[in-house]
Amino acid sequence: MYLRETRRKNKDGSVVSYLQLAHNERHPDTGSPTAKVIHNFGRAETVDRDGLARLVSSISRFLAPDQSAAASTAGGEVEILDCRRLGGAWTLDRLWDRLGITAAIRRAAEGRRLDADAVERVIFTLVAQRALEPGSKLAATGWVTERVAIEHMTALSDDQAYRGMDFLLDALEDIAADVFNSVAHLLNLDLDIVFVDTTSTYFETEGPERADPPSDDGAGNPAESGAREFGHSKDFRTDLPQVVIAMAVTRDGIPVRCWTFPGNTADTAIIRTVKDDLDGWNLRRLVWVADRGFASAANRAYLTRGGGHYIHAEKLRHTNAEAAAALARPGRYHTVAGNLRVKEVHVAPGGDGDGDGGARTRRFVVCHNPDQADRDASVRENLVAHLEELIDGSDTWTSRRRDELVGSLKSKPGLRRYLRRTNTGLLRIDHTAIKTEAGLDGKWLLRTSDTTLTPEDLAAAYKQLLAVEAGWRDMKGSLGLRPVFHHREDRIRAHVQLCWLALLLIRVAETATGDTWRSIRHELDRMHLVTLATDHGRVVQRSAVTAGQRKILRACDKIMSL
Repeated sequence: MYLRETRRKNKDGSVVSYLQLAHNERHPDTGSPTAKVIHNFGRAETVDRDGLARLVSSISRFLAPDQSAAASTAGGEVEILDCRRLGGAWTLDRLWDRLGITAAIRRAAEGRRLDADAVERVIFTLVAQRALEPGSKLAATGWVTERVAIEHMTALSDDQAYRGMDFLLDALEDIAADVFNSVAHLLNLDLDIVFVDTTSTYFETEGPERADPPSDDGAGNPAESGAREFGHSKDFRTDLPQVVIAMAVTRDGIPVRCWTFPGNTADTAIIRTVKDDLDGWNLRRLVWVADRGFASAANRAYLTRGGGHYIHAEKLRHTNAEAAAALARPGRYHTVAGNLRVKEVHVAPGGDGDGDGGARTRRFVVCHNPDQADRDASVRENLVAHLEELIDGSDTWTSRRRDELVGSLKSKPGLRRYLRRTNTGLLRIDHTAIKTEAGLDGKWLLRTSDTTLTPEDLAAAYKQLLAVEAGWRDMKGSLGLRPVFHHREDRIRAHVQLCWLALLLIRVAETATGDTWRSIRHELDRMHLVTLATDHGRVVQRSAVTAGQRKILRACDKIMSL
């Protein structure tokens, strides 16, 4: 049903308009729609406009607000003035507020010569950009102005973005502590076990940092710094300067803190700064779960200082005497999951000075995955078969040619491991090495100072390091941690912290929905905010909520309400 205007031209050339209430019906013979007039209002210039307004108001009482807004645009000229993505930014904004980040930033801004509301909006905008459409800070200005709808944020300058980053870094300690306390309370996080891992990220620049970064924090520990230095690159880009990033993640996969260090800082030194920072948060009990990069005797001693505990992976090859003894100790495995078996072993101390109990025996847990063991055996068979092809007929080669082959395998330890040379220099398959490696198939070894955790807890805890590795992939991939073009040390650190806050938001969304952020973002990006120009003025209308969007919003609201 609609209001129709018809025109009739008189003999003198004048045009008369009439208003009619009509609706379309299909002709029974032709099937084409024809207009059926329900009521004639008369000539358009003499129609009671107030009466029409009362009719519209009367009808609107039976319509929902969005239907009423749509109805007000019907029947006249409508122009689309603007259309922006709304769903992703709106959902992240609700999580941001419910996690207490809004309040934490505003509290940190108190007493400073800043507009607390404005700086909070700037920081959220930069974090949302990393989660939804990663780009440079300059690109963020166009993103806000043209493509996304963010509440109370219609424009952003690059100066505002950089001032917001400077404030975030300056107030980071207070903000991080407040966010941690709020998130831990709202999500009821298990804080007994904290996972720590490191990665590196490189910079698109020709040289390292020009200014000398601080060497320590005054207590002998490396100071957190974003200085670019050449170092061991986990991205295999040794040609570019880098920084090292450390992240602490709970058992639930929620990142609670992030640190940035010069690119040549060793993992073993970083652990001291991380532990000292988290000690200030007054956690009930802290069990550190870290990979073998942290498993030095000095680090173990530092982590157990003050009643702390650790769970570390040990190297299976070229390991220390205690770990070797644990692997060689006989015993029966018992199954703790469909594809995981564990065996607890206690070994007499080997005098490594780790400070975790003096003469007390060392506690190890040997974990075995039969499925992984089958895969390891299959890989080894393929490697040995390939090596046999490489050395086939090598007895007739010159000594120099055999030396060249051995040299070419130095960068391929998987092959080099199964090759040996006889006393006369001939090349042979090392069957002793094959037998030794077969004994390690599907195994990993954990060392711990905690006597209260069961072997099942230890194995499950270490497997959760996969969540940390997934966090690094997300930060470097979907959150656009790299490439990094910042040159100032403080801006580098602020950039990393923006990525950490974005990762925190998307991990909460993933935990709530049980889906990946990529799928969540794809669905939410279908929700738009449209600005229309009509005969009656401007109308701002949200697109209809889809079933998928409604499911995401309800899940996020549910986890935040627990």
